[in-house]
Amino acid sequence: MSRLVVVSCGPGTTIQDNGRFGWQRFGVGPAGAMDRLSLAIANALVGNGPGAGGIEMALGGARFRVEDGSARIAVTGADQIVKVDGKVISPLAGVTVPAGHTIDIGPARNGRFGYLAIAGGLGVPLQLGSMALHLRAEIGGIDGRGLREGDGLPLLLAAPPGEDLAASQDINRDTGPIRVMLGPQADYFSEKGLATFLSEPYTVTPQADRMGTRLTGPKIEHGPKGYNIVSDGIATGSIQVPGMGEPLVLLADRQTTGGYPKIATVITADLGRLAQMAPGSSFTFKSVTRAEAVAALRRQVDAVEAFRLALKPARRGALESAELLALNLVDGWVSASE
Repeated sequence: MSRLVVVSCGPGTTIQDNGRFGWQRFGVGPAGAMDRLSLAIANALVGNGPGAGGIEMALGGARFRVEDGSARIAVTGADQIVKVDGKVISPLAGVTVPAGHTIDIGPARNGRFGYLAIAGGLGVPLQLGSMALHLRAEIGGIDGRGLREGDGLPLLLAAPPGEDLAASQDINRDTGPIRVMLGPQADYFSEKGLATFLSEPYTVTPQADRMGTRLTGPKIEHGPKGYNIVSDGIATGSIQVPGMGEPLVLLADRQTTGGYPKIATVITADLGRLAQMAPGSSFTFKSVTRAEAVAALRRQVDAVEAFRLALKPARRGALESAELLALNLVDGWVSASE
């Protein structure tokens, strides 16, 4: 069985898939990739389903070595330079890496989270239906922890079948305000507070991790009900506003219940975009309906499928002379005299 050996990695390097669901009533959050769209694109490039488990790298890079077989890999997300045995590879292609070769992934240049997908996926045991690491709960990953030097990850394919595939262009990603659905405790805020939330810019602070992101900006005014509620369920993307009046956006490793009122919830289609924002990034919120939120997610799912269907065999290296002679480079000429 092929293995992917961790030569070196940063402390935020973890195994993630789309997360585990159905366990929140027992206090177990979903975990999963912070940017599911980027994970889905990486998986498409190596022929996996969109939610297959891969490796998430937070800010820093990593180095891996393929052993006991070959592996087809792709890296997406935070615009990292990827080299296989010192040669830079395309950011929008699957690449087959022979046994004994190394994969060097540089630090994030644009964004916070990068994703390494491997054809066939990782042979890591599932816990509660997922291999995603929830660090605080010590569930998933490798023995409930992130990756570290010396780990050997079994791969489900000893040798990937078929050709390497590449994309001519990335999918179009949404821009503009981060879209939210108001509630479930929007009535805990004054009209002025709601207007502030939906019109003023907020900035990502350095207090941001897989559990959530603290924002700074104009204070959001609570209403006469105050800023405490009986603890109730929290969804990924819930935006709590404590007494200080600045929002907290709860993300993949969030807690399952909380006692601060939630002014809104970030729609699923925009969660990855928010998670990728570096400290100092500013944005505004925009309220949308449930129908608009569902439509945005459907467009995203359709875009990933269209991306997958448009993949073509990747060209490697310079053209050979025989290949050049077989190409119809100039059509319509029979002889120089014509």
